[in-house]
This record gives sequence, structure tokens and C-alpha cells, in this order.
Amino acid sequence: MSKTSKAAPEKKEVVKKILQFGKQYPIIGLLNMENLPASSLLIMKKQLRGKVELVMTRKTLILLGLKDLKLPNGEKIIEKITGMPALMFTKDNPFALYKIIKKSKTPAAAKPGQIAPRDITIPAGPTPFTPGPVISEFAALGIKAGVEGGKVAVKQDATVVKEGQPINAKLASMLQRLGIEPMEIGLDLICAYEKGIIYPRSVLDIDETKFMQDLIGAANAAFNLAIETTHITKDTIETLLGKAHREAKAVGIEGNIMEPELVGEILAKAQRQAQAVASEGNVQTQ
Repeated sequence: MSKTSKAAPEKKEVVKKILQFGKQYPIIGLLNMENLPASSLLIMKKQLRGKVELVMTRKTLILLGLKDLKLPNGEKIIEKITGMPALMFTKDNPFALYKIIKKSKTPAAAKPGQIAPRDITIPAGPTPFTPGPVISEFAALGIKAGVEGGKVAVKQDATVVKEGQPINAKLASMLQRLGIEPMEIGLDLICAYEKGIIYPRSVLDIDETKFMQDLIGAANAAFNLAIETTHITKDTIETLLGKAHREAKAVGIEGNIMEPELVGEILAKAQRQAQAVASEGNVQTQ
């Protein structure tokens, strides 16, 4: 039996597994396994055991499996396939899944030819370098630098490579010398798919602290708007009644309406006015 005939059933089995998982699990994650050390993959598998099913195979089989699944908007996943792809199937929330994957990653130095995972910026400030040829090296990379306090300093933040662009040898060397580790070792989740919706990495990568601050700010703004427009809900009714009571009371005091609740304050207002008139009369007499 030839190698080809032996391989054919195995290929069919892989495609069958993709179809099975695709129907069983509502969420599909597209991964790029490029530059992932085997040791890191083993750690990730242990962390994700019981939460996901991982299919690592040839790109052609992944393409075939995704096409056979006939997912709504599924062609958008295929368009994003890059590097050494793998598929992750799960019932977990895609945002929670990304959080787990992100926490497991460790920083690493950039190597020439690697693709920037995000915009890489060299921040303004002092560097460990003494004045010399390094200023020209910075200039060649589009970085404004000068001498401050006997050391070379970067004058302003400089984005040296955009997300998705390759990192050249000179830039990789400079980043390493500056101690900047822009790469991450771990599973690279490119996007997640759920019910026809594609969630790219930029959407899944949420700053939880900022998100909560924005959510609280939005809730406060909505509440204030509801109070301003007198929109009655179970959340605003108590505040609106209190506001209406204060406004009605203010109108009653201003109009000297002698209601039992207002008598004391109206008399106090009259006394203050009388004292003001008396005080004014004393000033004029003097």
C-alpha cells in the first residue's frame, strides 16, 4: 500500500473531526501556531484541557473542513487564515477564552522577519546609551534622539513598526538593546467566530478596568439624562419624586403659600426679609 493511500483516510478523519466539533461547539477560534515552542504548547494544552478542543493540521485540511461546515459568514474566517493555522472549538465565552490565552503569554524579544503583533512604539525618555553612532542608528529608524545628561535620549514617542508588518534586523537589534520585548510566546488567537459574527483580536482584547469605568460613566450619564427629561423608570422614580417635591416646595415658599409644611420656612423667610429691611434702615439713618 502506498503512502498516499495510507494518508487519505487520516486526512478524511481530520476533516470529519473539524465537522463534528464545528457542529458540537458554538464558538470557533482561529489560531496561528507559528513561532510557538513545543514546551509552551504543552503548557497551554494543560491550562485549556476540558475547556476546548484543539485541531492542529495542515492548512489545506483546515480550509477543507471550514468550507464543508458551511458556516454563515464562514468565508470571513477563511480570509483571516495565516501562518500555521489551527482551530479551537469551545463553549466558553470568546472574551473569557481570550483572557485565559492572554494571561498565559510571556514576553519575548523580536527576531528579524517576525511579524509585529501590534504597533510597536519606542517611548520618549533616556536610554542606556552614551553619545555616539547610536544617534545615527536611531535616525535611520525614524527616531528623534539627542543627548541629555550625558546619555542618549529619545525625544518623542516613535512608532517604529505597525501591526502586521515585518520587523527588520536593525530594528530587532535596537529593540533588544533597549530591553523592549514586543513579541509574546503563547497561543495566537487571530479571531473567534460565534453565530456568524467574527470577533477579531482587537475586539476581544478588552481593558477590563477601562471597560468598567466607561460602563459606570455611561450608566451615570444615562441616569442624569433620564432625570433631566423626567423619564420615569423603577430606577429614577424615587429621585424624580424627591426632585418634584423640592421644586414644589420652592415654588410654595416663593409664593408664600401657607401650607402646614411650609409655614415655618415662610415665616423664617419673612423674618430674614424684615431683618434685612431693618438693617438697611439703620444704615440710612446713620
